[in-house]
Amino acid sequence: MIEQVQWQNHLINKYNVSGPRYTSYPTALQLESGANTQTLTNALEHCQQGGMSLYIHIPFCHQLCYYCGCNKVVTRHQHKADLYLDYLSKEMALISAHCKHLTVEQLHLGGGTPTFLDEQQMSRLMKMIDTHFAIAPNSERSIEVDPRALPLARIDELYQLGFNRISFGVQDFNDDVQNAVNRPQCANEVEALVRRAKEVGFNSVNVDMIYGLPLQTTQSFAKSMERLIDIGPDRVSVFNYAHLPSRFAAQRKIKDADLPNAAAKLTMFKQTLERMIAADYQFIGMDHFAKKDDELAIAQREGHLHRNFQGYTLGGDLPLLGLGVSAISQLNGHIIQNEKELKHYYHALENEQLSACKEIRLNAEDELRAAVIKQLICHFELDMDDFSKRYQFDFKQHFSQELQQLQRFVDDGMLEFNNAQIKVTACGILFIRIICMCFDEYLQSQLNQQRFSRVI
Repeated sequence: MIEQVQWQNHLINKYNVSGPRYTSYPTALQLESGANTQTLTNALEHCQQGGMSLYIHIPFCHQLCYYCGCNKVVTRHQHKADLYLDYLSKEMALISAHCKHLTVEQLHLGGGTPTFLDEQQMSRLMKMIDTHFAIAPNSERSIEVDPRALPLARIDELYQLGFNRISFGVQDFNDDVQNAVNRPQCANEVEALVRRAKEVGFNSVNVDMIYGLPLQTTQSFAKSMERLIDIGPDRVSVFNYAHLPSRFAAQRKIKDADLPNAAAKLTMFKQTLERMIAADYQFIGMDHFAKKDDELAIAQREGHLHRNFQGYTLGGDLPLLGLGVSAISQLNGHIIQNEKELKHYYHALENEQLSACKEIRLNAEDELRAAVIKQLICHFELDMDDFSKRYQFDFKQHFSQELQQLQRFVDDGMLEFNNAQIKVTACGILFIRIICMCFDEYLQSQLNQQRFSRVI
């Protein structure tokens, strides 16, 4: 495990290009129409008996954040969540019969804003889950939280409902920045919520931050990060804001003139990287940091960190079942997505059908390349001999062209090769996405679509 990350300006200038985040391989862009109820249930039934990860998408938000590119429904009508839970219950009833052999070891509520659900609605959802699925007693139960206007007592309520991991979408502690993205929040109240989560006993407290937002400066963001470090969450994600107004209509409300320039954004991330490492956080990769005694950091050091649509996780190769509108499942060599629009999601369930509509079935080559990319993106090193034995092939011969492509990174000091090992150096870690791109067969057509954010 590499202990230190090195920032090299000449490499930043040369390699800061766009590329996938590899929460899956192939990426979700490769999904094609044609999936149906049978696709999903067959994939579930062919999963080996054991554990599973369950993701539930709650799409609702009370207010539109201008930067957001998530699949969401902005509404002030609380009753819409009751209707959504009615349909989630139908979906659970239809699908649970096909996963009796699987025990939920990980549960994750994402969105949108899961805490759009009020106390009664959240309690109802948890009862639905307990009714339809077998939940492991020591399961990991995580939830994403929007801290704005969230009563302090709700932190205790979520803990009492069984959640043991919590993630706060803070983005910035600066009032001017928050107002510029239509996300006003009281910084003191947000801080109180995060501290309360630590006090109550959540096993892991994560905070999401974003750099590159309108009105941010290198000084203001450094101040926000200092406040965050003082609070001391177990994990921190610091995302690069990708301004793509042609794709996301809400981003058109952000004035280009208010955005920090490319040089300022790089300085923000460089300062953040240096400060987080100095504060004794481990750089997990890309945008993620964790305290060295956190399970995520330990998993990386011990070689069993995993990555899926929730990002870096501890779940190993657990099959992932996604429920709700737009949710994605990764099951037995399939990546399957539900309908993205509520009306289509509802329509399918009204007809006693699941809303699975898009998929890709991984072939042997996909599986192999997915394993290579996951190993590199999680652990920054790969044993070619071990892969050759595990998959019964000659790694160097099979990936001869890819190894030739990697030579440029060796020449620039970002990679080291010996007879058996590929090892990412301290100055190459920041570019792990680009290194992984060498093993991506689908990449050329994707790059032509310009669908990705810059790596830094």
